[in-house]
Amino acid sequence: MQKRLIISSTLLNITIERLCRQVIENHDGFSDSIIIGLQPKGVFLAERISKKLEELLGKYIPTGQLDISFNRDDFRRREIPVKSYITNIPFQIEGKKVILVDDVLYTGRSVRSALEALVSLGRPSKIEFLTLVDRKHSRHVPIEADYIGQKVNTLPTQKVLVELKEQGFENDNIWLITNDE
Repeated sequence: MQKRLIISSTLLNITIERLCRQVIENHDGFSDSIIIGLQPKGVFLAERISKKLEELLGKYIPTGQLDISFNRDDFRRREIPVKSYITNIPFQIEGKKVILVDDVLYTGRSVRSALEALVSLGRPSKIEFLTLVDRKHSRHVPIEADYIGQKVNTLPTQKVLVELKEQGFENDNIWLITNDE
């Protein structure tokens, strides 16, 4: 197994700042915009994005957590049941501009599931997607991110591993792992 660092802690801070500034450009004062992180790993990134936006804008940014477990297209096909998480969206999404957040965009199936789960809660005026790492050339469904931290060309034998301090890691690091076969 080979492990290559693709985003260090310093670069991650710069990337998050850039992503926040891009989001601010497209959301006039954040008056009708909310952030929702996909469980489990997108929640950590969503909270960090939200804190940075609050720092830059000087105002509270509504942030929630969305579980997509029961909306997955492989939900009934797995031998081991998927672990469900909490959906915590303590505000209305009806008519809001929603920014969905996840750490890695791979096949697009998680985002498709998130869209299904989200619209079951209400009808947003707009939905955008923000991801830290976009694994190019790997889509199973036609989904693209509106905001991308870094695009990475990957092989099917490779995996992107995101380690954030909020998950209990000592440092923020994003790795590209190649399994030797």
